[in-house]
Amino acid sequence: MTTTSALPVRSSDVRAAAARLAGVAHRTPIMTSRTVDERAGCRVLLKCENFQRVGAFKFRGGYNAVSSLTDQEKAAGVATFSSGNHAQAIALASKLCGVRATIVMPHDAPRVKIEAVRGYGAEIVEYHRSEEDREVLAKQIADERGATIIPPFDHEKVIAGQGTCGLELFEDAGELDWLFVCVGGGGLISGCALAATELSPRCRVVGVEPAAGDDGCRSFRAGERVRIDTPRTICDGASTNFVGERNFAIMKALVHDMVSVPDDGVIRAMRLVWERMKLVVEPTGALALAGLLEGGVAGIKPDDRVGVTISGGNVDVVRAAELLAQAG
Repeated sequence: MTTTSALPVRSSDVRAAAARLAGVAHRTPIMTSRTVDERAGCRVLLKCENFQRVGAFKFRGGYNAVSSLTDQEKAAGVATFSSGNHAQAIALASKLCGVRATIVMPHDAPRVKIEAVRGYGAEIVEYHRSEEDREVLAKQIADERGATIIPPFDHEKVIAGQGTCGLELFEDAGELDWLFVCVGGGGLISGCALAATELSPRCRVVGVEPAAGDDGCRSFRAGERVRIDTPRTICDGASTNFVGERNFAIMKALVHDMVSVPDDGVIRAMRLVWERMKLVVEPTGALALAGLLEGGVAGIKPDDRVGVTISGGNVDVVRAAELLAQAG
């Protein structure tokens, strides 16, 4: 088994997060489909985080981070920056913990996500992706208010919380041969890789990115973090410029491969689960499945058991209809 003792987050931290989330986060289902198995050429188990609170896995890391704050930190409030799902996670977690939350969001974020954040009672500060730096804005707000910044992925408690998704998958499904995970900033894949080292050490962990936002793939190949321009992709949850420092340290040690897929491949995977499994999945939520179906990963055998994270389902129905129509 690969040791995690030298990494910024350990498998024991994921266990601690699971205890903190018990009775608060949903234990989401694992779903299967004969049609998906046939398309993939293996036995596929979908971990459906579209059924998680706020409609995405992000609630796990958000709640673990907010609930871990000291009383003094909670009194001062929190701030973050996010295109949507982490924003919702921090907003709801803060509401549950009685903490004031301020969220820096792009002005073109999906309206369904903006409305959800407002519905949870958080304050939204909008910015333009091409003109402003969201991290700088969040830091200014935090400095003015004495708030604690909880970033979307490069944070120990966030990583540990996201890892509970993988922990549950291995606990419920047993050991797997492969695990495909969507990658934006790297919180989910680094946390899930930590869970794999403990519960399924022979499992090969594969990260999947949109082709237009392949900073993680480039970083993985180069052995150092690579920053790219703001990606233009339908996968808004994976529209990041770089992977986190802590996340990349874990990815280098524990992730076996990284692949990218074009947006049209994501749409095909999205339509497959909508039509065949009746699952409402957003583009980023279908990213890992697209990586399995179209990423060209070699060595997967028909009897292999392959876990796939369905990371979220927060998509406007009109936009979803437009995208699904493109799949032909």
